[in-house]
Amino acid sequence: MFNNVNNPFNRIVQSSTSSDSNGKRQKEEPKKELKKYIEEDEPDEVKIGGLPLLTEDDIISMTQSYIAKLKSENEGNEKIIKKLDNYLEKFDVFKFMKKNPNMTSPDFYMVMFNETEGLLK
Repeated sequence: MFNNVNNPFNRIVQSSTSSDSNGKRQKEEPKKELKKYIEEDEPDEVKIGGLPLLTEDDIISMTQSYIAKLKSENEGNEKIIKKLDNYLEKFDVFKFMKKNPNMTSPDFYMVMFNETEGLLK
């Protein structure tokens, strides 16, 4: 079809697949590559920023500083301060970590906000 169009030397133009001796191999490679990607086992969760996971000591110190900050923000309200003190006394780091595994610092602040939101009302 294209042998006469833009062919000043009147040579026969062959398609790349027919002149390629490895045509069959090239057709099989994408299938193997796709199969390789499908079979790879990747984790479902993605860590953004590669932040390190928190340890027990990290969680304890962060909880104490978070509660101290909330107490300083609510200095005039004794009822809220009592609730925050009670929360800090009953805080169990093992239970907290079991309920929220593989926690990074942003995760910690989201969870603490949700847990202490009801105490501030």
